[in-house]
Amino acid sequence: MSSILTNNGAMVALQTLKSVNSSLSDTTSAISTGKKVADAKQNAAVWAISKTMESDVNGFKSVKESLSLGESTVAVARNATETVTDLLGQMKERIVAAQGDNVDRAKLQAEVSDLRDQIGSVVGAAQFNGLNLVDGSTASTDVLSSLDRDSTGAVNASSITVTGQDLSSGGYAANDVFAAGTAVGNATVSANADTFVLSLDNGGGSDDIAFQDGATAWAAGDKISMTIGDQTASYTLTDADIATGVTTTDMIAVGMKNAIDDLGIADLDVVYDSANPGELVFTNNGTEDLSATGSFKNNGSGGMAELANIDVSTSAGATAALDNIEALITTSIDAAAAFGTVESRISTQNDFVSKLSDSLTSGIGSMVDADMEETSARLQALQVQQQLATQSLSIANQAPQQLLSLFR
Repeated sequence: MSSILTNNGAMVALQTLKSVNSSLSDTTSAISTGKKVADAKQNAAVWAISKTMESDVNGFKSVKESLSLGESTVAVARNATETVTDLLGQMKERIVAAQGDNVDRAKLQAEVSDLRDQIGSVVGAAQFNGLNLVDGSTASTDVLSSLDRDSTGAVNASSITVTGQDLSSGGYAANDVFAAGTAVGNATVSANADTFVLSLDNGGGSDDIAFQDGATAWAAGDKISMTIGDQTASYTLTDADIATGVTTTDMIAVGMKNAIDDLGIADLDVVYDSANPGELVFTNNGTEDLSATGSFKNNGSGGMAELANIDVSTSAGATAALDNIEALITTSIDAAAAFGTVESRISTQNDFVSKLSDSLTSGIGSMVDADMEETSARLQALQVQQQLATQSLSIANQAPQQLLSLFR
């Protein structure tokens, strides 16, 4: 039965054309974006999975940066311990030479002293981004190594712990040498045993730190260090300082003020007021906030403490030095081996995270990226189907016209 009110053929042709146009739109979108799943509307499940994996990939970028930073820090420490080992080897040569009777012990002792100073310089300079793993100031540090996602979707961060090795001639030990003052302006300060942290707001933030007598008497070789921004100033007590008769804490305050002034930090004023023994007042007149940290290191408790006792100027001293140098070499070798092991671990983890990130990226691509060869072929097929569907709709729309011939 034919009807001029209902054209079933046209409806079928129209639905076919709509379906073809919809598929053609999706295919065109895939070609323009390069993705077969560009949003949640196209495939919510695949889109959600891909976005979660993309967030993990972005997280692993930060992990790789952390591992690279950690690897560089450990590499600096390892190179320092290897250098110390070499210097100790050179020192051993002088000590062995001093075992004989017909030697110039004074010259050998001078060389030993120079090597000892060089070891101290290496240990003090072995820092990366402000972190020194060989001077005894850092017990351990954690290097972010991974982001672990479990079956429930919870994410936990994993770290590789790097243990510091003390190759200094002194060690950090609580001595209650810092006392926090009273804030004058916008500043906060915390002093805890042998360290302090000072935060000064810009535009006049001011506070003070006082050096005080600790649980043990001050001794030559005791060292006060302050890090302000990315610069470090330090002052080491000498026998002459203690022998002056001036209060030791005053000597430290004056010495630290001079050391900080030498840094040339703009708009930072450091004032020593003799009316307040052992006290320094810090004022930040700059336009940026400023922080300072301080630490105390007492003489004679580090991994290289026995260096101070090596004296080959006498036969008995040379004999004792031979035993001491062997212990010191063992200490430095063990430290180098420890750093080498953890550096290798960090390097391996860094390579793994890089490959894992690439694998995740590849997996995301397989889920959401369009197969361009297939999409191109499909586009051509849909274009033909669109033309045929348009033609079919045109023919179906002409069918009612045939009914007019029945009334002629």
